[in-house]
Amino acid sequence: MGHLLMVESWVGSMSTLLPNGLRTAGHTFSFLTRDLGHYLRGKPATHPLLGADNIFTTETNDAAALVPYVRRLHELFAFDGVLSSCDYYLPAVAAIAEDLGLPGPSREAVDAACRKDRTRAVCEAAGVPGPSFAVAQHWDELSGAARELGYPLVVKPVDLCGGMFVRRVDDVVQLRRAFEAIAGFPVNARGQLRAPQILIEECVHGPEYSVETVTVRGQTTVVGVTDKQLSGAPAFIEAGHMFPAAVSADERAALADVACAAIDALGLDDTVAHTEIKCGAEGPRLIEVNPRPAGNRITELVRRVTGIDLAAVHAEVAAGGIPDVTPRPTDTGSAAIAFAVADREGVLAATSGAGHWGDDSRIVEHAVAEPGTRVRIATDNNTYLGHVMVVDRQPGAAGVVAHGLIDALDVELTQAPS
Repeated sequence: MGHLLMVESWVGSMSTLLPNGLRTAGHTFSFLTRDLGHYLRGKPATHPLLGADNIFTTETNDAAALVPYVRRLHELFAFDGVLSSCDYYLPAVAAIAEDLGLPGPSREAVDAACRKDRTRAVCEAAGVPGPSFAVAQHWDELSGAARELGYPLVVKPVDLCGGMFVRRVDDVVQLRRAFEAIAGFPVNARGQLRAPQILIEECVHGPEYSVETVTVRGQTTVVGVTDKQLSGAPAFIEAGHMFPAAVSADERAALADVACAAIDALGLDDTVAHTEIKCGAEGPRLIEVNPRPAGNRITELVRRVTGIDLAAVHAEVAAGGIPDVTPRPTDTGSAAIAFAVADREGVLAATSGAGHWGDDSRIVEHAVAEPGTRVRIATDNNTYLGHVMVVDRQPGAAGVVAHGLIDALDVELTQAPS
């Protein structure tokens, strides 16, 4: 049993799943944050983050000061590992682990994985298949690079998460609009100054998947492949996922090969990873590598099908252990989650169509926003009106059921007061 330091966390599902995973793996943890209130607003007093052995508060956005602060804590509390679920703090976690001699991927590898432009450059140099791309900071160089690549293009910030400001653009007018939107967001949600670079990429047409992996001591195990459903064009909003993806053995192997090649190219080790890939006309193409467990409750889909709790695995790897990632019988052939994505704005007056969800044995989790909720048109993965999670004994079956339930949900909005 180890004592781990958790440096910040997401406030969504992983803020619950990771603390529970730590306990499942037999570990205790201390929690370090710059603002505990960030996690407790609107949360019950029993939130798992409050189960930490200790809660420390310091400025976590200043790595130069954070590392020596944690070094002093380590002298008193003797941490066995350090981890986070929040992308914005993964580089800081890697820096702390490196300084204290604790397990984890190198700081260089994490820095490269958490910057989409660096991931592109490193993986292209290593021959990992990906879209053509260019990186620019100023409008003139961006528009010039776009002319050379040719439209349509995907525009994205190099250091944001959840699909924020990721857009397909079909011409220079749309490109300019996307450029100005990204430039107008200089500080992320955690108060960190953002990198000014913008990434533009060839638009890969085809289905999207993610590959869930665990890498320990240089050996990568592919836990499985997840199907990802997107909506909200020209944005790329995740409208649902199914595990395992309904792909052939050859397709699964091809997706796994790209994910493993990207992990090797980046030099990631001793980490759980969530690698997103699109299958275009020329085969699988790398989208991005996330050196942490998947969000959007994908880890719960994996657990329900395979018995493997990737949050617990993440904790075990951070503590220096070698986790058991052998699938176990669960009597579940597929698990899926679907999200209600808002395409209108206003105030939620009522929803109908979910009244029977609590009586449906296939539904293992569901939530719908409360009346009075202000609704905006979804532009990223940070705002949903609800979700439903479904399990089915048959492989490939749960996704259709989950999306059918969401499609049958009727949402009534009233005009938002000015």
